[in-house]
Amino acid sequence: MPGMSGIEVLSELRKWSNVPVIILSGKNQDTDKIAGRNIGADDYVTKPFVPVELVARVKAQLRRYLQLGGSRSSKCVRIGNLTLDDGVKTVFLNSQPVPLTPLEYEILSLLMLNAGKVFSPKEIYRIVWDETPMGAENAVAVHIRHIREKIETDPAESRYLKVVWGKGYKINEVVI
Repeated sequence: MPGMSGIEVLSELRKWSNVPVIILSGKNQDTDKIAGRNIGADDYVTKPFVPVELVARVKAQLRRYLQLGGSRSSKCVRIGNLTLDDGVKTVFLNSQPVPLTPLEYEILSLLMLNAGKVFSPKEIYRIVWDETPMGAENAVAVHIRHIREKIETDPAESRYLKVVWGKGYKINEVVI
């Protein structure tokens, strides 16, 4: 791209919009993919690609964007010392940014934007991955553990992310 790189364009876009972005690139190194995701891309597809798969990914991103109310203006949610700024896709703990992967962010965002509501691992998987949940419990549990390690003082005694045994996961509306 002349003038600006795709990463620079995305960085500027994320300052004012949370519209879904899929990077379509010839760069297929893991570092390129990670950089794109970390700056705010929702997906990263490398060339050559299968057109039907790209269309499916676009539809999935649009469905998730519309289902989670993506057309709204920037929304901030604060629970205790944990703040989610959905406009810039960032989570802060005690005013410090929390380094989350895109999937961790989506899971935490889902739970924070629906504080108090319990989501089963299958529901989380269906919404975040936008796929049929097969073996969802383990994948979701691993991501929940990683989120806890990043946002909890003592992950074994969680203040924010709660397990509702036999039902799923939730974020408490009030943290004690």
